[in-house]
Amino acid sequence: MTKSFSGTVTARPSMTSTHARHDLDMTAGVAMTGFCVALGLQQVAIKAVADDIPPLGQIVVRSLLAGLLVLVIARWRGIRLADFRARLGAGVLVGLGFAGEFAFVAWGLNYTLASHMSVFLYTAPVFAALGLHLWVPGEQLVRSQWWGIGVAFLGMLIAMAPSASLGGDAGAILLGDALGLLAGLSWAATTLMVRRSSLSEAPPLQTLTYQLLTAGVLLLPITLWLGDWQDAAFSGMAVASLSFQTLIISFGALLLWFALLRRYWASQLGVFSFLSPIFGVLFGAVLLDEPLSWNFVLGGVAILVGIVLVSRKA
Repeated sequence: MTKSFSGTVTARPSMTSTHARHDLDMTAGVAMTGFCVALGLQQVAIKAVADDIPPLGQIVVRSLLAGLLVLVIARWRGIRLADFRARLGAGVLVGLGFAGEFAFVAWGLNYTLASHMSVFLYTAPVFAALGLHLWVPGEQLVRSQWWGIGVAFLGMLIAMAPSASLGGDAGAILLGDALGLLAGLSWAATTLMVRRSSLSEAPPLQTLTYQLLTAGVLLLPITLWLGDWQDAAFSGMAVASLSFQTLIISFGALLLWFALLRRYWASQLGVFSFLSPIFGVLFGAVLLDEPLSWNFVLGGVAILVGIVLVSRKA
């Protein structure tokens, strides 16, 4: 199984592939760095145009459009409609997890900072490691990983502590941070659903299609009920943000990830995943002028250290 860095979880590449894996080279390093830069901009892109189009509405638009594009690529790559019907039940369950993840992201961004969401969303590997330890044979944690979980949870407590530098917004930001953790938990739950279902052997494009289209279809009526589209303004910035989220993040970045997976070792590519929340914090501070409290920086560093330990085997 492989996990994408944008918040989606996908099945392992096709076992019929005969491509030889290579060690990381300069080309892969540059591609992965650019990949993580783009993903680091994800929360900033949503937050920047939240006044024009509510975050949940943005998720719906990008999920539906990217899902249709991925479906076209999947059909072109030989994945039949019968293949989609055969795993529809598992696909809908995984899509529910994906929808929950980004519903919490969208909800949380109404309260917290984009930099905070970037960090708390990427607590998913910690929750996934615990779930895999409990429910998937052969995925039991070793001592260093337990240390990583402890460090990460301590970091969460520190990062979420109220800070005087946030002023009267501290309570709202705390709520948004908690929703970010729920988004990470939903991402982790999706990992478990993939691992314990027939999707563990499905082509990645098939799983990604389920995720995107299910999320778009499920969240669309919710946005209509909330009235997200009544005052939506498709300004130039809003259209640019939606185009970036759809074409670069939900479509292009994931296709790049799968292409790299066919050529390089996933374990070596995974090292770069820790750059995404770092870039997210930097972009939030620079582009949105978001304040960085000392406890959030300290807690965020602890969370990243914990994720590194959890993601490594002894």
